[in-house]
Amino acid sequence: MGKLELIKGRAREPVQRADVIGECGDAGCVAQRLGPAPPTAVLSVRDLSVSYDERVVLEDVDLDLLDGRVTALIGPSGCGKTSFLYTLNRLSDMVPGCAVSGQVRFAGLNLSDAPDVGMLRRNIGMVFQRPNPFPISIRDNLRLPLREHGCPRSELDDRVRTGLEKVGLWKEVESRLREPALALSGGQQQRLCIARALMLRPRVLLMDEPCSALDPLATETIEKLIDEMRGSLAIVIVTHNLAQARRIADDVAVFWNADGSGCVIESGDAMDVFANPKTADTRAYLAGLRG
Repeated sequence: MGKLELIKGRAREPVQRADVIGECGDAGCVAQRLGPAPPTAVLSVRDLSVSYDERVVLEDVDLDLLDGRVTALIGPSGCGKTSFLYTLNRLSDMVPGCAVSGQVRFAGLNLSDAPDVGMLRRNIGMVFQRPNPFPISIRDNLRLPLREHGCPRSELDDRVRTGLEKVGLWKEVESRLREPALALSGGQQQRLCIARALMLRPRVLLMDEPCSALDPLATETIEKLIDEMRGSLAIVIVTHNLAQARRIADDVAVFWNADGSGCVIESGDAMDVFANPKTADTRAYLAGLRG
């Protein structure tokens, strides 16, 4: 076992660097290969490939996502980061022509064998690139998932308030709860969507470029929220902003695409990857020379 590091008072085992590091060249990506998943992995991915109408967009992905840590998925556009994210709670099932092979294990369960996809998505929440509040009131955006999953009526208002407080929205909207959620600013809408994703107390939160449509002040607010959630659940965030990845990530996975299909060429502790990248492509990408 590697040396434990302390994150906000909690001992966590950092991601282990792959024994075999991938490299991309004229022949395409050679994906990193990992051994057995560490005990702290809440999601463990092996040999994952994704295709759309027989066009392979992602192949041979090995990656471990650790409990309580923020993992940033970085790399150029078109290398499969969002497709990868969609496989982690089987949103890929809803994409026409999408086929997934390989293995994704959540808390020891192979997701392809999960009998209750609704329960899976309750445990693995999702926040999309653009805010997508439902066209109903602010309050009902948060009450809806609670009611769908059987929350007692007597607990709804307290759970809504707690959710809004967690994302720093309560003081901003407490007198407007019955107003349309679409009347909120873009940054407020995104925080509402994060609160909605957290309503069911998931173990994992997936975030697909959650700040790309926001101004710098709203982005700072979201990043502060991510930092506050660190340690309480696993967060997996796609970002094209390398400065953001440096600020918020505990771990980093580098995606690459050399032949029309993407793969993960390197992953590990964020400080280690940024300071000591193992592949030429990662070094060039982080230096702004490629991608």
